[in-house]
Amino acid sequence: MTHDLLTTLRPLLAAEASAEAHATGTEPGDLEQAVWLRLLERLAGDGPPSDPPAWLRRAVRAEARRTRRTTRRERPYDGDPADDTDRGPEQLALAAARHRALREAVHRLPGRCSGLLQALLSPRDLTYREIAGELGISQGSLGPERSRCLGCLRRLLAPEVAAREVRG
Repeated sequence: MTHDLLTTLRPLLAAEASAEAHATGTEPGDLEQAVWLRLLERLAGDGPPSDPPAWLRRAVRAEARRTRRTTRRERPYDGDPADDTDRGPEQLALAAARHRALREAVHRLPGRCSGLLQALLSPRDLTYREIAGELGISQGSLGPERSRCLGCLRRLLAPEVAAREVRG
């Protein structure tokens, strides 16, 4: 049943993802991967949708909206992290401590997340294709996987970066 559903929906998902991907500024494969994950979550929880094609169209549009919102919120980093000309010893020590805490948190991540984020943080500045080759996963799944791993890293770091000032 599940295999038939996936086989039936594959061409529709490819077409819908291709149509929506351009407007979101993402790759169709990334959008497809995110929708497949939503379908698997749905199958594990509530079972198959009553109208799979309609559910799939709604899911593609919902993922496209989520991607657009995420893109709007992300801001490029303007500073040059290698530019230490106006930093004093205290700022350099604090920056080193932050980098150390980040690296330690990345090593504590579960599953493939540790390897993926280490590759993304690598000074070799690897491309997605190179990272996918090193980790043995598809290039299209790197975006959704990266998002999940960054969410996990945020949850892991939240207690460490929470404000430690006295309140009240």
